[in-house]
Amino acid sequence: MSSSDYDPACLPDLLPLYYRRLFPFAQYYRWLSYGGVQKSYFQNREFSFTLKDDIYVRYQSFSTQNELEKEMQKMNPYKIDIGAVYSHRPNQHNTVKSGSFQALEKELVFDIDMTDYDDVRSCCSAADICSKCWTLMTIAIRILNRALRDDFGFQHLLWVYSGRRGVHCWVCDEAARKLSAAARSAVAEYLSLVKGGEENVKKIVLTDPIHPFIGESLSVVEDYFTRYALQEQDILGRRESVDKVLALVPEDVRRELQQFFQNERNPEKRWKLIKDQARAKQTTAKKRHFDKEIMLQYCYPRLDINVSKGVNHLLKSPFSVHPKTGRISVPIDLKDLDKFDPFAVPTISLICEELDRLKPEEEQTKSEDSKEKENEKDTAEKRKNRDYKRTSLAKYVKHFDQFLDGLARSWKGELLRKSDLQKEF
Repeated sequence: MSSSDYDPACLPDLLPLYYRRLFPFAQYYRWLSYGGVQKSYFQNREFSFTLKDDIYVRYQSFSTQNELEKEMQKMNPYKIDIGAVYSHRPNQHNTVKSGSFQALEKELVFDIDMTDYDDVRSCCSAADICSKCWTLMTIAIRILNRALRDDFGFQHLLWVYSGRRGVHCWVCDEAARKLSAAARSAVAEYLSLVKGGEENVKKIVLTDPIHPFIGESLSVVEDYFTRYALQEQDILGRRESVDKVLALVPEDVRRELQQFFQNERNPEKRWKLIKDQARAKQTTAKKRHFDKEIMLQYCYPRLDINVSKGVNHLLKSPFSVHPKTGRISVPIDLKDLDKFDPFAVPTISLICEELDRLKPEEEQTKSEDSKEKENEKDTAEKRKNRDYKRTSLAKYVKHFDQFLDGLARSWKGELLRKSDLQKEF
C-alpha cells in the first residue's frame, strides 16, 4: 500500500500493529499518572473506546500501564477518549452507591474545530481543510496559548492536532486540573469573543475601553490578517464576500465605502479605506472599532465552550488514530507552529509501512538479537522502545517527552516545597 494513500478498510489490520509496536504507552502512562504522587490518580481515570461499527465503550479504567496496554491491544479501539479522574474506579461505577460516583478532576481542555469557521472561510467547508484556512488554527493557538500562560499563569499546555480538522489543548497544571465547573466556565467565557449563531450577522461588538486581552489578541491577528483574509480568502475581492464585510460596518459608513469601492478594486487598498473610515468617524463621545471587529470576527478563535466547562466531558486522546483520515492525533511543537502542516502528519498506514522497511544495520541487529537468549519481556520492551523511533512518529513522541520532562520538573519542585514546609513545622 502506498504510504500516501490511507484506506479506511485497512484500519482493522493496521490497529493491532500500531497498538502492539508503535503506541507510546510508557509516555502515555507517565503523563496520566502525574508523577504517581496520588496512587489512585491513574486508576480512577475514565477511558472511553470507540470500536468497529461505532460500538462505544465508556467507563474503562486500569490499575497499571500493563493493564492498559493489554486491554488496548485486545480491543484495538478505532478512537480513544479521555475523561475525568473520578471518586471511584470508573469500571466499578455500577457497584458504587447512587450519587457518590463523582468526577473530581480533569485537565482544563479546549476544542477548536474548523467547521465553526465556515461563515468566514471560502476555500473549504464542513470537514475539509487546506493550507489556507489552517492559518485560523495557527492564530487560535497563538492567542489562547498567550492568554492561558500570561493572563492565567498556566505553564503546562499540551497542544494536539485532532487528526482531521482541528486542534485540542490540554492544560495540565495541577491548579487547572482542580478547577471547579464554575471556574472552568469563567475561563472559557473570558476567552470567548465570537457570540451568536448563524442568524447573527455581527458576532463581535467592542466597547471602550478595549480590554488588554482583546488588544493582545488583535496584535496576533494583525500579523496574519493581510495574508489570510485579504489575499488567501479574498474577503474584499469578490462581490458576495465584500457585501458580508460591509454588513459589519455602520450603515452611514457602508454607503460611503460602497461608493469608494466602485473606484478601488484592490483588496488591500479597500481594507485601508475601511481603517481610514474607522479613524475618521471617531468622536470624543463615541469611538468606533468596526475595523477591529471585522478582523476578530474573521480570525478570532471559535471555542466549543461546552467542552471546556464540564469536568466529566470526554476529549479525544493524543496518539489516537482518526478513522477517516488515518492520521495520528499528534502533539504540536509551538517552536515550529507556523511550519506545522496537518497534511504532513503521518498516517497509520505510513508508520506501519515504515516499520517494515528495515535498514541493513537493523537487519544485522535483528539477526544478532535472535541469536541471544534474552528474557522474552526484555526483548519485547527493547523492540517497543526502538520501533516508533524508526518511523515518522518519532519527532512527535520526542516533543511529548519534552513536555513530560517539564511536567516532571514541576512535580519534583512541588514535592520539595511540601517537604520543606513539613520541616519548618
